[in-house]
Amino acid sequence: MNSTKMIILSAFAAYLLLMIVIGVVYMRKTKNSEDYFLGGRGLNAWVAALSAQASDMSGWLLMGLPGAIYAMGTGQVWIAVGLFIGTVFNWVCISGRLRKYTITANNSLTIPAYFENRFRDKKKILLLVSSIVIVVFFLVYTASALAAGGKLFNTVFGIDYHAALAVGAAVILCYTFMGGFMAVCVTDFVQGTLMLVGLLIVPIIAYFMLPGELSGLLDQSGVTGGAASFLNPLMNGERPYTFVEIFSQLAWGLGYCGMPHILTRFMAVKNEKELKKSRVIAIVWDILSLGAACFIGVIGRAFLLPEILGENGVASTESVFIEMISKLFTENLALPFIGGLFLCGILAAIMSTADSQLLVTASAVSEDLYHSFIDKNADSRKIVNVSRGTVVVISILAFVIAWNPDSSVMGLVSNAWAGLGSAFGPIVLLSLFWRRTNLAGAIAGMVSGGLTVIIWDYIPIVGGQTLGSATGLYSLAVGFAVSALMIVIFSLTTKAPSKEITDEFDRVVSIK
Repeated sequence: MNSTKMIILSAFAAYLLLMIVIGVVYMRKTKNSEDYFLGGRGLNAWVAALSAQASDMSGWLLMGLPGAIYAMGTGQVWIAVGLFIGTVFNWVCISGRLRKYTITANNSLTIPAYFENRFRDKKKILLLVSSIVIVVFFLVYTASALAAGGKLFNTVFGIDYHAALAVGAAVILCYTFMGGFMAVCVTDFVQGTLMLVGLLIVPIIAYFMLPGELSGLLDQSGVTGGAASFLNPLMNGERPYTFVEIFSQLAWGLGYCGMPHILTRFMAVKNEKELKKSRVIAIVWDILSLGAACFIGVIGRAFLLPEILGENGVASTESVFIEMISKLFTENLALPFIGGLFLCGILAAIMSTADSQLLVTASAVSEDLYHSFIDKNADSRKIVNVSRGTVVVISILAFVIAWNPDSSVMGLVSNAWAGLGSAFGPIVLLSLFWRRTNLAGAIAGMVSGGLTVIIWDYIPIVGGQTLGSATGLYSLAVGFAVSALMIVIFSLTTKAPSKEITDEFDRVVSIK
């Protein structure tokens, strides 16, 4: 390993050490299960906003989105548009009502516990089903994040993929195990800040270093369909987008309503005043980060000439951000430590999602399964210990799943996002805003939404193809619609909610 890579590695080491120190600090402040799972509901506006957005975007923001635009053009921006709309809706419409309702509904610490308390589910059907959904989907989601981290170290340093996988998993496990929710949120705040700084600075410097006009350079780079097609958001490579394609990409925004690792941030904010600040911070962060990520894909196509990524065995198009940093800070400006810090932004995006998923999974196992079904008399400290044990077990299982360096990451993320969004999104939304929603509707919606995604994506029933492949329609759009419809039908055709439930709903609505 040469001196430049050693300097970059030192930046990574400093960053990883900081994450562990944060875990140690908050381990000392964790006194009970509410501290471990929700930080005592004491998040301030900045930490809540940036931790929610950082845990949401993952490596997709710094690798997947710029890589897709680099390869196919600005037509790949529609997923980003859908995610932005979903983010705004989540913060403006869901966050405040969910925070109030989880406090009123017996101080619910997790999303499954909220479902149980909201619908007075004495048989704990919702608690069991939702906990299983979280464990299954987040196990795969965490594995995909660990795999992305391993590939990052392998690409930048040439370190063996499996060794890199072990290092990344160990650090995430360490601070999540020790500090719980506050450690995860504070590290995510640092990571969200680092991501945004890198996203804004790198493409701006690259743009001013371009030798000529952007459109002219794009014409020379062999982009599909030429510069006019590349810069046209209504073109998918050489052909126009279909309505189904654009609708499917926009439908990614529906998933936000059902993402437990994002929703728990809303539940943990200190007060309504801080929540209002968080909305503004989160939305501004989203505009800047998504816009900059798209800009990286466009600028990278011109800046990295004459090399075209993804051709003739060179690096994948998803490494466009990595290659830009390398060219800027090691070849031109000779500032490898600064470049290393910007590369840490990619690691930050990966870690901020993995740690949040680990914690949500741990809370589902310890609080919702262990405490509710195995040891109902367990005290707060025992629940925290079970949660920490779960973090270790899930990390090991995710490590095993991610062991194959050739495993598909994006496909797993897409299916997990669709499954969680379809199972949880409609019931979260309707439980907060429709007074008539009842237990039967909640169960029907959760089960039908999850099953629809599985059938749509995995069962070949149309000439050997899945419905997703045959129609090109994203399973989340279908699953969300089916789930919402089942909630409405079953709620209207079964017994209405009790007066106790409707009175509680009215109290939450009346809270200012």
